[in-house]
Amino acid sequence: MTMTSTPATPADMANALRALSMDAVQRANSGHPGAPMGMAEMAVALWSRHLRHDPSDPHWPDRDRFVLSNGHASMLLYALLHLTGHDLSIDDLKAFRQLGSRTPGHPEVGHTPGVETTTGPLGQGLTNAVGFALAEKLLAGEFNRPGHALVDHRTYVFHGDGCLMEGISQEAISLAGVWQLNKLVALYDDNGISIDGPVQGWFADDTAGRFRASGWQVIGPIDGHDIDAVDAALTQARCSVDKPVLILCKTRIGQGSPNRADTAKAHGEPLGAAEIALTREAIGWPHAPFEIPDAVRQAWDARENGQAAHRGWQQRFDAYRAAHPQLAAEFERRVMRRALPGNFAETVAEALVRFGQSTENVASRKASQKVLAQLAPRIPELLGGSADLTGSNLTDFPGCGAVTGGHVEGRHIHYGVREFGMAAIMNGLALHGGFIPYGGTFLTFSDYSRNAIRMAALMKQRVVHVFTHDSIGLGEDGPTHQPVEHAASLRLIPNLDVWRPCDEAETAVAWVHALAAADRPSALLLSRQNLPAQPRTPEQVVQIRRGGYVLADRADAKAVILATGSEVGMAVAAQQRLDTLGVPVRVVSIPSSTVFDRQDAAWRREVLGVGLPRIGVEAGVSCWWGQYGCAAALGVDRFGESGPAAAVFAHVGLTVEALVALVEHTLRAEVP
Repeated sequence: MTMTSTPATPADMANALRALSMDAVQRANSGHPGAPMGMAEMAVALWSRHLRHDPSDPHWPDRDRFVLSNGHASMLLYALLHLTGHDLSIDDLKAFRQLGSRTPGHPEVGHTPGVETTTGPLGQGLTNAVGFALAEKLLAGEFNRPGHALVDHRTYVFHGDGCLMEGISQEAISLAGVWQLNKLVALYDDNGISIDGPVQGWFADDTAGRFRASGWQVIGPIDGHDIDAVDAALTQARCSVDKPVLILCKTRIGQGSPNRADTAKAHGEPLGAAEIALTREAIGWPHAPFEIPDAVRQAWDARENGQAAHRGWQQRFDAYRAAHPQLAAEFERRVMRRALPGNFAETVAEALVRFGQSTENVASRKASQKVLAQLAPRIPELLGGSADLTGSNLTDFPGCGAVTGGHVEGRHIHYGVREFGMAAIMNGLALHGGFIPYGGTFLTFSDYSRNAIRMAALMKQRVVHVFTHDSIGLGEDGPTHQPVEHAASLRLIPNLDVWRPCDEAETAVAWVHALAAADRPSALLLSRQNLPAQPRTPEQVVQIRRGGYVLADRADAKAVILATGSEVGMAVAAQQRLDTLGVPVRVVSIPSSTVFDRQDAAWRREVLGVGLPRIGVEAGVSCWWGQYGCAAALGVDRFGESGPAAAVFAHVGLTVEALVALVEHTLRAEVP
């Protein structure tokens, strides 16, 4: 007689998540057990009954996306990935939070199979999820055809009190409602506890009212520990046709722990061996640490169902390809291979021919718009936007249309005054695939979006930030809007390419480089004021892509002036003035120090020269030039002033005359 084991119950499945979470945190002696234990039933309902995913292929294009916005609860996600059959072993769970492990303290995309986005800074995961859902809606509108629902998936996000306390959450919530992202479902882990204790004293919002006022459907509150109730709410959420959905789940942090449940101590520290033993007894889990019974593993295993769903989509895609071969090829390129158009090299060559020898004096923000008008028609995945500054950032282009309300037409997004939200939504768009997002605001407001910029760099996502009004050159708006430390500050972010072009040619190369950089974000710092076009040889146009090059040389140069952006014109004018004084100097343009710094030592030495004093000039903090061994620098080491740009430049001493005097002074100081 063959004996069969008793099938695991949904409660067993939830308790497996609890046990793995508390065991891994205890072994690491670091982490957050409370949230995973409190969200276990929510996870059972979603992952075993609704989430469509294929553990054998975590990159399947039409999979549902799951985002753990409260990323400190990472052990919940790792336990789910392990149990459902992803390439994440029990040994990986045992290595939680250890150096070099696949289970870091917060989820990291590209590091752990099945993780869709890097979360940790609260509120950004929820905002990334809005980007995922927007991408799904836009791609569905572009590629789906009658009888062929090629793009048809949902985005689910778990989040907690901390995510909703962060201001970025309201930016995301508001835009999701305006865009009618009905395939976005957010499950709120409402446990009433944060690190400092019960939240009533600092978070008494009417959360349901807040979401309803922003255009969301709200379900609940429901008992987040009732799997069937969560299941029913998720089923109801699928019926929404024009609203994103919030499911309010009342939960207990540290659920199952006799002495830590409902306490702040459950949030961010191990339960301790004694409390874990009591918890095992309380929840009826007699198994050793990291031991999962076969029946529970079988209940969680999602590989067969995931592969079946994946095969079904592949059959639909094959039928779609037979009916719409060109659209299918474009979908494969943009979404599945994430490759640039086949004619990208030709497009680049034409752009460099047009802009490389330009003699037009224009603001680099205007040059950027002209480049976009040239490139965008040939790169349909370019999806732009602005934080309510389109007319100033010039991020639109002829025929771009607009993404507004519930409509999916157009390729330009009006984000409103939501810089941080825009940046994090762009991260979600890039992570989803199918788009290269770019968005604009003033450079000084990059401070608002800085952490999302950092996250894009950490996640190696191709996102383009268009930061205009890049210096005191914006003039009358004054010091609140005049960035001085921002360019140097952005250059400190690892894996972020920062470009500050001096004219149309450098702006075109900056855009081309940003689009070709598949594994890093870029920031383009662009001027409000007109800049003089610089003459170049075709060879010099090619050299721009190296981030730094000799723009104007003298055979018997006595010094080297290094400049970026609007100050390149100043450097060339100073060079010409110094020529009349019998002081020949070399002018080096460094449109991107971050790219220049990656060049080989021979190139950097050839450009910077050997044995010559160097003088840097930029409309920003001068200490930044020390990395290039500059003997002196002309910059702005104070806040600006309100007034016409020329008057402000003169007032702070950033003039051709001042640069000439600094070069002469430096050369005199070099004489023994």
